[in-house]
Amino acid sequence: MKGPLLVLALIVSCTPAWADVQATSAADQPALLKSSDPHLARNKQLVFDLWRELIDAHHEEAAEKYIAEDYIQHNPKVPNGRQPVAHLFGSLPRRDIQPTVRGLVSIVAERDLVVLSFVDEQPDPRDPTKKFTTTWFDMVRVRDGKVVEHWDGARINVPSRGG
Repeated sequence: MKGPLLVLALIVSCTPAWADVQATSAADQPALLKSSDPHLARNKQLVFDLWRELIDAHHEEAAEKYIAEDYIQHNPKVPNGRQPVAHLFGSLPRRDIQPTVRGLVSIVAERDLVVLSFVDEQPDPRDPTKKFTTTWFDMVRVRDGKVVEHWDGARINVPSRGG
């Protein structure tokens, strides 16, 4: 019995308290868009182009091309409808449209859903002089060649209580 306990103690003592493997962007983003199912490949391409043109480059006119008028938004910070999303990103500084999506780790499609994962850099709560990376996920539903619904992990920011 002492042998297995000793091995377990050695493993635990050599294991770091938490993993520190940083998320990284995909090196070959066009490869992420491929699928043996043409419908899924089209949905991936649609969402990829939406992200490049509206979300990353802030070209407000792209919203009409990619987002349905009756768009449903499950992010508590943005109202439903195409126009609020177009206005939100259109109010940010306009950038050149790039061939890739900033921080994209992966893009997966199944049925009418497309899920994207991104590198997400955040302040380290243990040390405000440092940052850490994690992964952020967005999921959208596509209908008739337009994004009709969106989900992500956004939360309403609650001001900290002084005291």
